Amino acid sequence: MPALTPEARQAWIDRERKMVLTTTSADNVPNAIWILCAELVDGDKFVIANNSMHKTLKNIDDGCKASLLFIAPEREAYQVKGTIEHHRDGPVFDDMKRWLNPNYPGKSAILLNIEEVYYGAERVV
Repeated sequence: MPALTPEARQAWIDRERKMVLTTTSADNVPNAIWILCAELVDGDKFVIANNSMHKTLKNIDDGCKASLLFIAPEREAYQVKGTIEHHRDGPVFDDMKRWLNPNYPGKSAILLNIEEVYYGAERVV
């Protein structure tokens, strides 16, 4: 799987806290949600805590792809696109529970596998 560039990795470390996760339904209706709880894992995937997702989980379970948008310190956006998986238990879920603040419910874990990365309009991965 493609990994983040060093510049994108640094932007991830320094990013603004709020991010946007976007999915689409089986009939191509987009759905975008704010997320706060996500971690970069092994440089080529993101784990996102499901603290209260509904339409997003349905879209994931129906096999959609997704994009994650985060804002770099210079106020430019990085958009990561790829396949997405829903983990209700197992190693991905257990790892998410390890780093997630216990004040959040962490009902399940979402795994976004990086396929493409854009910095603004420029594809960087």
